[in-house]
Amino acid sequence: MLAFVIRRIMQSAAVMLAVALIAFLMFRFVGDPVNQMVGVDTPQDEVARLRESLGLNDPTIVQFGRFIWNALHFNFGVSYQFRQPVTQLLAERAPATLELAFTAAAFALFVGLIMGVYCALRRDSWLAQIFQAISLIGVSLPTFLIGILLIYLFAVVLGWLPSNGRGQVVKFGDWWTTGFLTTSGLRALILPAITLGLFQMTLIMRLVRAEMLEVMRTDYIKFAKARGLRTRSIHFGHALKNTLIPVITIAGLQLGSIIAFAIITETVFNWPGMGLLFLKAVQNVDIPIMAAYLMLIGFLFVLINLLVDLTYGLVDPRLRIAMRS
Repeated sequence: MLAFVIRRIMQSAAVMLAVALIAFLMFRFVGDPVNQMVGVDTPQDEVARLRESLGLNDPTIVQFGRFIWNALHFNFGVSYQFRQPVTQLLAERAPATLELAFTAAAFALFVGLIMGVYCALRRDSWLAQIFQAISLIGVSLPTFLIGILLIYLFAVVLGWLPSNGRGQVVKFGDWWTTGFLTTSGLRALILPAITLGLFQMTLIMRLVRAEMLEVMRTDYIKFAKARGLRTRSIHFGHALKNTLIPVITIAGLQLGSIIAFAIITETVFNWPGMGLLFLKAVQNVDIPIMAAYLMLIGFLFVLINLLVDLTYGLVDPRLRIAMRS
């Protein structure tokens, strides 16, 4: 098991090195950092001194090594637009994005799992047909349109929930903030979390339904029925457990996707997270923020994939034996 973990960590390090190379190439060759930092009337000798101080005259391999070293120390330079350290800007907005992403992922996994199991066990019922229709809507409609429809219905027409912003938050320590402990924070979280998690929910629901129907036709389920085991034990103790392997894979990858692609949802609901910051960086060609965001998303995907691989062994003993071998 330890050898498997070490091998996966080495593979993850190689992936991060490739992501760092892409981020460095974007940082180095997409525009000129000096032109973003100085004005039109800046003297050329001052521009030359600035290039020398930033190390832009060094060989490319030296600059890449410096970029890796700074990234290991969470140093991505200063934002061209905000004139603040990029690490500080991301840290200020990370709680909002992570809070939204994990809430959307929990909603997608919990509701999708329940709906998928119900549609598999009661596939001819009218409620299962409604769930199937909802899944088609969630897969077909784009995220921004779902967000706009939810805002129009629950914020404009009914007036139940706020249409934008994060609401009141509570601060812990120097940088972490949460809206879970306030009423306005929880109300502001509902619409963007549903918008962001609806596609993942429908994906998980349809996957669980298909896998559950496949498992229910296997021989060991028929044998369990022949032994006279209780229906609940067969459905949840045997069938559902063997359905979770692909669900864990999809849920893990979708969590990374939720964090990475929360940009649209944060834009629609004016959610003060990293996605909205990244969009502003793209609009203003703020390369340090773009490079740091790319590194952060790559690290999150690598970390989630590693945790998913380790979770396999907890769900399926056969995979745990294979990992040890």
